[in-house]
Amino acid sequence: MRFIVIALLIAIVVSLASALLFVYRDSGQSANRAVKALTLRVTLSVLLFLVLIGGHYFGWISGHL
Repeated sequence: MRFIVIALLIAIVVSLASALLFVYRDSGQSANRAVKALTLRVTLSVLLFLVLIGGHYFGWISGHL
């Protein structure tokens, strides 16, 4: 479970960095690649949230209180 969360976090950061690169490189002419990269980042963030909620629900991860 830990590796899935770490992999998703790395993928989110890479997607965000690539969107930043596309914004600077395209210089405002075509934002399609940046929008796709940001859409991928949001999708990965939602997937990470669902994985964490599901992991907690099924007992794969537990909170430390």
